[in-house]
Amino acid sequence: MDGMEGMDGYQQRTEKKKQAIRHAAFDLFAFYGIEKVSLAEIARKANVSPVTIYNYFGTKDELVKTVLSSFLEEAWQKHIELMKSDLSFPEKIKKMMFDTEEYMLKWNKDILDRMLSNDPEWRAGVEIIVGKAMPEVIRFVELGKKEGYIDENLSTETILVYFNLLKEIKLTSAFKEISTDARKMEELQRVFFYGLFNRNIDKE
Repeated sequence: MDGMEGMDGYQQRTEKKKQAIRHAAFDLFAFYGIEKVSLAEIARKANVSPVTIYNYFGTKDELVKTVLSSFLEEAWQKHIELMKSDLSFPEKIKKMMFDTEEYMLKWNKDILDRMLSNDPEWRAGVEIIVGKAMPEVIRFVELGKKEGYIDENLSTETILVYFNLLKEIKLTSAFKEISTDARKMEELQRVFFYGLFNRNIDKE
């Protein structure tokens, strides 16, 4: 559903301006780095005044948090849609863990550092976003167990920790470097599904 449905004309124009600011900020942060971009430059690219940005988002630091939170929430929403899709369970897992969204390929060190920051306020915001998606993720894990793809002896809590660790890995520069290498991505998928040990190890 369109997020602007039900808004009046003024609200729609306001939301479009906010969206333009968020996208302009993200593109500039990705290209130049967060620290090198000013509010004036973001305003020019979004075709608004710096005062408009301040009125909507406050300081630059607050804008950075809003922009990154927005894209993170967008990514989780896409995952939820994927979990509800008609694809097979293994295909859903592969796409969720190994497909790299186009905007993620543009992330530079500045953005990655902010995404992985332990700042209490930022982490609290991330936990809220993840918390909204958690019921659907739990249903997804239980479906995997029911269909025989996930070991039913593993606790859901442990599986969620594992998924979370993999999502953190996906945010690192190391993952970004190999994300366009088909052979390495295939190897990473093998490690994810089968672990590091040779599957014949039990015979020894």
